[in-house]
Amino acid sequence: MSVLKTSLRSFVAHKGRMALSAVAVLLSVAFVCGTLVFTDTMNTTFDKLFASSSSDVTVLPKDAAPGDQAPASGRPETLPASAVEKARGAQGVRTAQGTVASTGVTVVDADNENLGSTTGAPTIASSWDTDDRRTMDITSGHAPRGPTEVMLDADTAEKHKLGVGDEIRTLAATGELTSRISGIAAFEVTNPGATIVFFDTATAQRELLGKEDAFTSVAVTADSGVTGELLKKNVADALGEKSYSYQTKKEAADEGREDIAGFLDVMKYALLGFAGIALLVGVFLIVNTFSMLVAQRTREIGLLRAIGSSRRQVNRSVLIEALLLGTLGSVLGVGAGVGIAVGLMELMSLLGINLSTSELTVSWTTPVVGLVLGVIVTVLAAYLPARRAGRISPMAALRDAGTPADGRAGRVRAVLGLLLSAGGGACLYAAAQADAAGQGSLYLGGGVVLTLVGFIVVGPVLAGLFVRVLGVVVLRPFGRVGRLAERNALRNPRRTGATAAALMIGLALVASLSVVGSSMVASASDELDKSVGTDFIVQAENGIQPILPAVTKRVEDADTLANVTSYKAVEVEITPPGGKPGGKKEREVLSAAEPSYMKDLHRETTAGELSAAYGKDAMSVGEEYAKEHGVKVGDTLTVDFAAGRTAELKVAAITSDDSALDQGAMYANITTVARYVAPDRMPLDQMMFGTAREGQDRAAYKELKAALEPYPQYVVRDQADYKKTLENQIGQLLNMVYGLLALAIIVAILGVVNTLALSVVERTREIGLMRAIGLSRRQLRRMVRLESVVIALFGALLGLGLGMCWGATAQQLLALEGLGVLEVPWTTIGTVFVGSALVGLVAALVPAFRAGRMNVLNAIATE
Repeated sequence: MSVLKTSLRSFVAHKGRMALSAVAVLLSVAFVCGTLVFTDTMNTTFDKLFASSSSDVTVLPKDAAPGDQAPASGRPETLPASAVEKARGAQGVRTAQGTVASTGVTVVDADNENLGSTTGAPTIASSWDTDDRRTMDITSGHAPRGPTEVMLDADTAEKHKLGVGDEIRTLAATGELTSRISGIAAFEVTNPGATIVFFDTATAQRELLGKEDAFTSVAVTADSGVTGELLKKNVADALGEKSYSYQTKKEAADEGREDIAGFLDVMKYALLGFAGIALLVGVFLIVNTFSMLVAQRTREIGLLRAIGSSRRQVNRSVLIEALLLGTLGSVLGVGAGVGIAVGLMELMSLLGINLSTSELTVSWTTPVVGLVLGVIVTVLAAYLPARRAGRISPMAALRDAGTPADGRAGRVRAVLGLLLSAGGGACLYAAAQADAAGQGSLYLGGGVVLTLVGFIVVGPVLAGLFVRVLGVVVLRPFGRVGRLAERNALRNPRRTGATAAALMIGLALVASLSVVGSSMVASASDELDKSVGTDFIVQAENGIQPILPAVTKRVEDADTLANVTSYKAVEVEITPPGGKPGGKKEREVLSAAEPSYMKDLHRETTAGELSAAYGKDAMSVGEEYAKEHGVKVGDTLTVDFAAGRTAELKVAAITSDDSALDQGAMYANITTVARYVAPDRMPLDQMMFGTAREGQDRAAYKELKAALEPYPQYVVRDQADYKKTLENQIGQLLNMVYGLLALAIIVAILGVVNTLALSVVERTREIGLMRAIGLSRRQLRRMVRLESVVIALFGALLGLGLGMCWGATAQQLLALEGLGVLEVPWTTIGTVFVGSALVGLVAALVPAFRAGRMNVLNAIATE
């Protein structure tokens, strides 16, 4: 009990010094808990949406596109109206409703602005039926009653400031339809961002399917007491058709959940990864805090040992303080985590994914994970300082001067750090020389871990060298104050190294990602220059939606274009050579294009001639596919197209995988594909390539822009535009990553603040003596600020150097995938380095201010 009382009194006595460490624990735990609450809330939202929007049993065409995927032909697969009548007559059926829905549409307002989501959520055009009335409420106006009326979902209407009476256009493969909004409908559960328009059933059939008496699905409701599985069996027996697929409400919800599971998992583990980095940085802060507290309490601990406290009791006392710190920080962190989750939900709403706080989900595991994680990490971080406290002898603790540094320990640390760093360097070299990406990734991971640990271990040894070099450049111009700052930074290399290491981790990741991002942009630009021989590329802005026939015609009719090439993507199933009929097939994407495509996109071959692949019943395969399946030029592959049509295509060429664009693609002539695909199932163009007439590049660019103006979902790009788009996409991704890494850097800044604050307390008497012999408050504050700046720059040098090595190695691995240009963003690196000095300056403001306010006589009297 006495140990507990001693720990409590010590914790309260040093509460100010513990505060910043508690903030580090709080931030780390809050980010972990916030991520868990946020992803749990997203799961709950989607689960409720899928459960409420699914019928007891849904009947679908066998070849229906999965989930919200738009059909390549622009028109969804259908089933006849007779299927509705047959389903209605099945035993246990209360109602059967035919529905029409298509995701292959774009909706624009009167100003030609695309009303679709910018986050990847689909735009859905549907018929208004009884199932919709069950899950949605009409908040204003009325349901659509004819071809000139349409109803819009409430979220989209609010976002784009639309109301009843406003005009919108719906663009589909069958044509376009102008309608006036007759009503606004709101979901009873949260709509996570989809844009939805409703037509009456007859209009939906005519405008979305291009035919009457057809539906895209049948929604079946069960009589009371009939289970979903029994209803599914009864409906299947009544229809008696193998061309249909059947889903219970649970199966439909499970499929929807599976469709978004990958996205949610990536988001969850990415956020948790950044939280882990922040937690790792927080460990250095905690270790530093307790190490300095133990050093400052050497005499106090010595007195405790002198009056009978054992090593174990002293050790336990420090660990109890860490336990209190971890518990307090974790409890506050769990609460803050809910706030972070709400903040993330608001951010997603701004991006177009609507999440309601009414669906906020906090499972019991979240606070448990936060508490356990925060407490364990804090106690483990304090373990080494606690052991060091337990080893203090009573006589050594009663001396005026502290215990001298252990030179042997420094040599051991230096040797161990150099060995780890050398081992990591060897792994990075092996990764750069690897012939396979999988093997290289393992070496890269090992190299990153070993070099990081090695630099952390050897950091105190490097501090002496780097601080002296930085001192000559940064500190010496400030004269005696600068030299004092240099000596303060060198006084305890272990402390300086640990403080700099916290900043080093975040900056190393920033530097490595910057190198990788810049190299990707440079490589893609270089690949464009070498591989793309066309002037213009036309495609959907999201890169996914196929090009509508009306747009295709506008491009083909452009007077200033000398040549236009269409490119289609066809999903097929391929039986490798030697495979048995009815044996295992693999789903692949076959690129269907015209022979002129060879001029538009240059591809190297490792065997055969690509021109031959555009011959009758011929195709090419990628190098990796050929190697994996033992395919050679002259082999014949069995290719199954839609509706059971099968072709025997001869392999005329094998294309090189050494390309960042269209890597490993399979090519065939459009005319070959058209022989095996029904006209109404022929995919729409995925991209179009245009070459301008000689001397008319600018005129062609303007003509294409004007031709596509009524269709805002499509863009025309020349090579400069394409490069800029790639740069922006990678830049946006990197900015998001940098934003998340900012959490780790904030924790590192807290570490610098804490180190300086405790260092000022530790040097109270010294500061008083310097002030007594003439050091002004201004000079004192400058000394503290300069010490902070040099520590921050030391961490920046280590981090940026290490990160550039990681980034260069990663680029060598990406070179195996065709990204062969290494580019170091020196402007970004220089900005980060200068920014680190500013970080050090800001971190020192409060400690420097407190140091300047010290009473000289009281400071001199401090023991």
